[in-house]
Amino acid sequence: MNDLVLIALKGEAPELVDKPGVFYTGVGKVNAAIIAATLIERYKPKRVFNFGTAGGITVDHGGIFKCTKFSQRDLKVSGCIVGQDAVDACAPITFSTDGLHVSTGDNFVTDPADAQGADLVDMEAYAIAKACRDANVEFICYKYVSDRADDNAADNFQDNIYKGQDYYISILKENNVY
Repeated sequence: MNDLVLIALKGEAPELVDKPGVFYTGVGKVNAAIIAATLIERYKPKRVFNFGTAGGITVDHGGIFKCTKFSQRDLKVSGCIVGQDAVDACAPITFSTDGLHVSTGDNFVTDPADAQGADLVDMEAYAIAKACRDANVEFICYKYVSDRADDNAADNFQDNIYKGQDYYISILKENNVY
């Protein structure tokens, strides 16, 4: 299998549920890391696509954005800045400079200050990015901004969870996946 598509929740892309190569990780870094690493080892893909929702910090909700820089916002290690991985010399994972920065953590952000300088916040992208980087697999990530990471985030997320799927399908077609 040349391509894998990883999405946290079926509700984020219900039309992709039965497509070959589409897998759902569940919510959070641990789930995403385990699923991504297992699938990469099993299928040895050339590319991994990650789609899903994110809270918008520097961009408004309702759009799709390419993401190329990833950090952990909830990792707190002595000697490192919060949001950076001590194993990786305290640096975020960066694939290129032509995309946005996603801050990943195991919490639903309701205060933009918690984004640690990132453009978007989510719960899975960093873990998948790290699995891809460590396995030398191309990582392609797009996030649909479902909310503004504010007091209304949970309600806005629920209302907008599936609205990115047409973008995801279009990106997969553009990349000759379907």
